[in-house]
Order: sequence, then structure tokens, then C-alpha cells
Amino acid sequence: MEGTAEIFGDLPLGNQALIVPVLVPVAVAGPYSYKVPQGMQVRPGSIVRVPLGTRTVVGAVWDGEPDGSVNPKKLKSIEHVYDAAPLGEDLRRFVDWVANWTLGAPGMVLRMVLRSEEALESEKQVLGFRRISGKEPERQTAARKRVLELLDEGMAWTKAGLAGAAGVSPSVVDGLKEQGVLETTFLPATPPLPDPDPNLPGPTLTPMQSEAAERLVAAVGHGFKCFLIDGVTGSGKTEVYFEALAETMRNGQQALILLPEIALTSQFLERFERRFGVRPAEWHSQVPARRRERTWRGVANGEVKVVVGARSALFLPFCNLGLAVVDEEHDGAYKQDDRVPYNARDMAVVRGHISGFPVILASATPSVESRVNAQLGRYELVSLPERASGAELPELVGIDMRTDGPERGRWLAPTLVREIQETLTDGNQVLLFLNRRGYAPLTLCRSCGHRFHCENCSAWLVEHRFKGRLVCHHCGYSQPIPDKCPECSKPDTLVACGPGVERIGEDVADLFPEARVLVLSSDLPGGNERIKREMELIEKGEVDIVIGTQLVAKGHNFPLMTLVGVIDADLGLANGDPRAAEKTFQLLAQVTGRAGRISGGGKGFLQTYNPDQPVIKALLSGKPDNFYGVEIESREHAGLPPFGRLAALIISGPDRPTAESYARHVVRAAPVDSPVSILGPAEAAMAQVRGRFRFRVLVIARRGFDLQGFLRAWLQRVDQPRNAVRLQVDIDPQSFM
Repeated sequence: MEGTAEIFGDLPLGNQALIVPVLVPVAVAGPYSYKVPQGMQVRPGSIVRVPLGTRTVVGAVWDGEPDGSVNPKKLKSIEHVYDAAPLGEDLRRFVDWVANWTLGAPGMVLRMVLRSEEALESEKQVLGFRRISGKEPERQTAARKRVLELLDEGMAWTKAGLAGAAGVSPSVVDGLKEQGVLETTFLPATPPLPDPDPNLPGPTLTPMQSEAAERLVAAVGHGFKCFLIDGVTGSGKTEVYFEALAETMRNGQQALILLPEIALTSQFLERFERRFGVRPAEWHSQVPARRRERTWRGVANGEVKVVVGARSALFLPFCNLGLAVVDEEHDGAYKQDDRVPYNARDMAVVRGHISGFPVILASATPSVESRVNAQLGRYELVSLPERASGAELPELVGIDMRTDGPERGRWLAPTLVREIQETLTDGNQVLLFLNRRGYAPLTLCRSCGHRFHCENCSAWLVEHRFKGRLVCHHCGYSQPIPDKCPECSKPDTLVACGPGVERIGEDVADLFPEARVLVLSSDLPGGNERIKREMELIEKGEVDIVIGTQLVAKGHNFPLMTLVGVIDADLGLANGDPRAAEKTFQLLAQVTGRAGRISGGGKGFLQTYNPDQPVIKALLSGKPDNFYGVEIESREHAGLPPFGRLAALIISGPDRPTAESYARHVVRAAPVDSPVSILGPAEAAMAQVRGRFRFRVLVIARRGFDLQGFLRAWLQRVDQPRNAVRLQVDIDPQSFM
């Protein structure tokens, strides 16, 4: 690094130009070398625009020595240095670490940092007006008086904003300017966010919450430490880590809170505003581009104090990050599977370690990996085993569908129907959970047996009766629901097989015609705004029965909801995913935890065909430690994470023979006599997605093994893929489809 500092600190001498490494957002192994024009000042982290082939791209001056093997006369020059603050050394180290861990190109990781060129330049300003002290108009009118009263507070306004607030025409503002009463100034196009107030009083914490909060607060400002808050649903995990957030802001540092789903942000933002007086900055795909640009700049210059966002917010260029929180840390949505496959939960811990700040993981159903890390002392465990309201956890009851199942054509067992009726009679709400979107997962012809499948994927088309279409949930392909079978051309022979949430809604409407029923699913029209409005209706008690997917399983607080019915508790267990038991346990524990959060007395009913399955037994026993104990022992015996390491190689191609041939070539090139197990190649469970045929190779190694080094050595022996074949490496895969 010292050599780098010396080079960057000196201007070109004589005819010898300064040459620096620049990391560009493309899939190459490292930085390219560029010349620095005379008079241009750059240093490691400077954000620049450089020519690359026939185009120009945004990159960053990087650490290390430039490539000395290239003739300087052939090098291109940096075209522009942006005014944005250079990327800090810790962020550059983080980019390199993520690239090294994932075996991704560092430039593709940098691409997640440099989101848009517009964010790098100073925001364009708009013309504003303010009052000149001591100046009065020649003639006072009611309209002029209203304008001047607004300006007496010393703030500047745009012409349109001032005229609208005062209820006058813009010409009144122009007249005051012409008389020398007002002067022009420039204002930012987007008003800055007000700072949250860490000193506002929060809710009164229980003794258990206070003790937990004190431990978190004590760690703020004292280097890296990772906490795991393991708290039952309704235990007040958010209020506890809000205290650490307040301490971080009092220290003049920034904070980041990661949430797994956009749908969770609305209620969370309201809780944040109640605690700190204003809303934080948001970062996710639904935020308008202009607001994201301003957030990026505000994070970089320290103007933005708190960001709440999806996993991509982890790569924002914070100038003084002092705390990171990963809420619902177990959630699979934190894993990105395309481009650079990374787990934002794990990378948040890495960023905290590199930059030296505490990281808080929070969940009612922690991941097995986090539980083991807490047991081994790598994470500090903070337990919240009781609900903050004092309400008891819901009573869970299993319904054996083999002996107490519904009549043919129905999906709700008689026991559950009776419980729903009693709950509605008491004026409370019901949640029916089925993690299956649409009306039915399969449509077939009862005459010839034809099944509707996607043209691009190995998947059946799902009927969405609300939309009148058959839809693929993997690539988005859809077609209208036909009137007759396309195979045998017979009318009225198409049958919907199995239920989705829309079909449960139909069943419920027949059984409870007086009830106000709401089907809640992420693929219904209206997007995030519709979901927000519907969540508000549920909170206000304007809905009696909610039928939803995993969208309603976590993070929501519905005061009147006392009954949760799981329509198919076995769904998710019958597949080859090594984490299937863990994921099912977490999902069902989260969704049943919606019952009785405020007043207690909640009940949860699990409809199952296998009540003796270990996950179902653990849930019904109310002893989650039993499940974790069995699952951890099973993982350790099998050498699976966190006691072993996994990597997946996903090979895809435009046709099956080409993809399979290259997959076999990859496996044949593997080093022999290595202490790893290589399974495959095997056709992926989802063998075709978006028209591409897929094969998977699974690599299993012991925990301390240098898996990345092994994979690098292996892939160096593999011919580069051709004929549109792709090879992707996924370290610690979460999906096995």
C-alpha cells in the first residue's frame, strides 16, 4: 500500500505519465491500468469515468500497483473524476473480500456500489425565493401579506411552492421580487430528509428488554461484535435494537437496518417514526430513482443518518457506518442468486468486522448457522423468551387430515371451520395461511390427461382465476385460460387440481358468506401500495378473514388476530433441499406467531397428513430447542453447514445435450485425491428455466477446508464455456432448485 500511496501522491514527472489501476464494473479478474491526465488529481477510491472498448463506464481507482506489463503508450486515459467522495478503504476491502469469497469478479461487486452515474454528480438545484430583511412592499395587499408571513420564518421557497402555500398566483411572488422585497437563491431539487432524533423518549421497556438493550448500547462505538437477538414473536426485538440505534446516532455515526421484504417496510417505517420523530431513508427497488440518487449521495457525505433497506443497501458507500442490523436474519430473501451470489446476512457481519462496528442479527426463529455461532461464542446471544405485552404464546393444535379431513371439494377441516366461526363470533380476526399463490397449482384435462406446462420452464402453469390466466411463477410466461383442451379440443373438461390462496378464498366465501374476506398475495395487481393499504385495513379490524402466502408470515402486528390456520403444514417438506426442515419450521413458527400478539389467547391449527413428522411435533410441543437440537445434530453428522461447507456449480445452456456435455467436462477436470465430495452432474430439480437447460454439481467439504482455493484451481483446468453455455459458482447455496 505504501508504494501505491507514493505513486498517487506524486504528479507526473517529465514525460512519464502517472498510471493507476481502475476497477471497472465488468466480469474481469481485476483492475485495468489507465493514465492520469496532467493536472488531474486522483487517489485510491476516486470515482472516475474511463473508456472501455467502444463505450465509457464508471469505475473507481483501486489499490495496488498498476499492471506494468502493458506498454504505457497503449493505455487510455481517465476522462473524468466525479465530485463524489472517494470510496473509503474499508469499503474497498469489503468489495475485494466479497469477490474473493463468492469467486465473483470484483468489478461486478463494485457495480453494486456504483448504482447510477446520476448519483455521482451534485444534484441540480432549483430557483428559490427568500425575503430580504427590512424590505417592505410599496403597497401591502392581503395576498402579499400571506406570502411574506410564510417567508418570515427565514426559509426559502420555490415560486410554485410559495404561491401554492399562500394561495396566490405566481405573479404575486414576481411582483415582490421586482420591488426588491424578495431575492433569489438556489435550493436542492429534493428536500433533505430531517435527522431522526435519538433523544426522543421511547416506549417503556420491560426489565428483560432493558437488560438486553443495555448490552447492545454498551457495544456501540467499541469495535466489532456480533449479537444474535433470539426473541419469540412479539417480544419487542425492534424496540431493543432501536436503543442501540439511538446510541449510534448520539455518537454521530450512521446506521443501516436490513429487512428481507419490501412489504415489511411500511409498518416498520411507522414504528421508526413513532420512536425517532421522522422516517429514515429507504433503499429498495420501489423507491423512485431520484430519491435513491439523493440517498446514495447523502450516505456518502454523511447527510443521511439511517437507511432502512433491502439486501442491496449493504453496498451503499457509508462514510461513517457505526451499526448494522439484520432483521429476520433467517430469511432466504437475503440470498442473491444471480450475478454475484451472496448472503447479505453473512456479508453484513463481514462488513462490520472490516469496519469495526457492531452487527445485530434478530429473529424469532434464528437460522441453524446463527444458533451454532451463538453456542460456540462467535456471536453473543441475547434471549427474549417472553412477549413484551405479557400475552402468552399461541396454543398450537395439529389436525390429522387422515382422520379429520374436510369433505371432498373442501380444503378446511371441520375442526378448523368450527374454530373460525367461534373466533368471528367473538369479534376477532382469522389468518389462513397457504404458501401457494394463485387458484390452483395444476390444470389438466379430465378427458385426455393433458397438463398445462410452461413453454420455457420445467414447471406447470398455475391458474390465476382473478386474472383469468395460466401463469409460470419462474419466468412470467402466461396465457389466457382456454375454453377447451388444446390437446383433445373437448370443452368443459379442464380441472383445477389442488388449492392456492385464491381457491381457499372461494371456499371460505362459501362457508362464511357474511365475513369480510381478503386474499393477500404478492402477485395481485397494485404492487407495494396495494399491500400497504390492505395491511392497514387488517390492522384497523376492517377485515375478518385474511388468506395469505408467506407475505403475512413475519414482521406484522395485527391486534385483533387470535386464530391462525395453516392449510397445508406439510408443504415444503417433501423436496431434496437439505434446509427443508429448517425453512418449514421457521415459516410455520413465524406465521402462527401472528396469533394473540397483544391480548393473548391465540390459537394455531396445523392441517397435516403426517403429525409425527419431527418439524410438526416440534411446533406442536412448543419447544423450539427440541427442533434445533435434532437439526443441529443431523447437520453435524452429515457434515452440512455450519459444520461443513457447500458450493454449487450451476451449468446452463440453450439445449440439454450441450449443457450436459459441458457439465460432465467440468466434473472430469476436478482435481483427484481431494478431500471433498463431488455430487453430480445431475439435472437440476428445475431442469429448464427461461428456456435454458440446467445441471448442478454439489461440492461438500469440511468446515476448515479452503473451498474457494480448491474451486479456483479446479476451474482453471476447465475450458471456457462456449455456445451460450454458462457456469455459475454459488458458495453456500440456499436454493437447490
